[in-house]
Amino acid sequence: MPEVTLSAVASAKTNGAISFPYSPPTPQADHRVCSNCVMDTTDEQIDFDVAGVCDHCRGFYRDILPNWHTDERGRKALEQVADEIRQAGRGRDFDCILGISGGIDSSYLAYIAKERMGLRPLIFHVDAGWNSQQAVNNIEVLINHLGLDLYTEVINWQEMRDLQLAFFKAGVAHLDTPQDHAFFATMYNFAAKYRIKYILTGANYATECVKNPIAWHYHASDLRQIRDIHRQFGTVPLRTFPLANILRYKVQYRFLKGVRVVKPLNYVPYVKDEAMQFLAERFAWQPYPQKHFESRFTKFYEGFWLPTKFGYDKRKVQFSSLILSGQMTRDEALRRLAEPPYDEATIHHDFEYVATKLGISGTELKSYLDAPNKSYRDYRSQIELFNLGVKVLRSLGVERRVIR
Repeated sequence: MPEVTLSAVASAKTNGAISFPYSPPTPQADHRVCSNCVMDTTDEQIDFDVAGVCDHCRGFYRDILPNWHTDERGRKALEQVADEIRQAGRGRDFDCILGISGGIDSSYLAYIAKERMGLRPLIFHVDAGWNSQQAVNNIEVLINHLGLDLYTEVINWQEMRDLQLAFFKAGVAHLDTPQDHAFFATMYNFAAKYRIKYILTGANYATECVKNPIAWHYHASDLRQIRDIHRQFGTVPLRTFPLANILRYKVQYRFLKGVRVVKPLNYVPYVKDEAMQFLAERFAWQPYPQKHFESRFTKFYEGFWLPTKFGYDKRKVQFSSLILSGQMTRDEALRRLAEPPYDEATIHHDFEYVATKLGISGTELKSYLDAPNKSYRDYRSQIELFNLGVKVLRSLGVERRVIR
């Protein structure tokens, strides 16, 4: 059991509402925190050396930092990539597609792609039904100021809702899998269908050099697990929901269709706070209190559900990444982690909003919160294939983060 948990959520009735008291988590006696970042033993497979430094940090200094160049080497590499993309897009309305959520990473990427790389990206957005108004506004101001075209794919809400409810009923920690799978499957399928060679994503080392432990966030591209959970708990056939398994992502689309994923933010100096300030001043872009909070569902899931039910606080991953990239001190991270991972003043409203959006009562949603915890291991999966793929990608230098 994880040693960091929030207090049990009381089902006190007040005008039919459910209240959510918070008390600081009480660590177990054997709780241990990395001496360099803030990853701790809520990552059940974490490993410390004699100095108390975790394997995430050791992997960063050994595998990522020596190969991560944002100086003149990065500028030249980015120019070369941009040339290749422009060549592939000659004679077409756009030369690549750029996935955007309205969050900081993808928003700054849109600026880099247009202004720094000189590309003509099609801004690609997947609407899974949970956009915040901030996300909608941020996408709009960016495409208007940068003169870019926006393509939005709207996911069938009845199918999305049913699949998300299936994951709630399954009791697993990776509740964001339906959204994540829809985002990437839609973009990959679109690129393959229209023979687009390049997909630009906001993935980066500066804010994501520490990867979520697999127990916290299982592979969203494991189609076998998605189908198994839907088979057991779903009720609506997935007739239009975008699906793509890992072999299609990594083999068919990459080597047979020639679709390549590019991460431009790894080639440029990327400081999160400075990027947010720049976007706000240049485009009237609106910041978020936490990474991934452009989705109302992800805000609820990462800010409340995951730490409350499982004891997993994704801020530890996010802050540790910022510590390693020199954007946050460890003391600041510890101070912020001492605060609740969600705003007690608004959590009741968010809880009721999610329940209403999913078409269930608050009592039913709370029953899923109180139900026994499950993991990806309790359902069919392709974990062996993923583990093999990780080994191959690490041997090729494609993936350098610690993955388990």
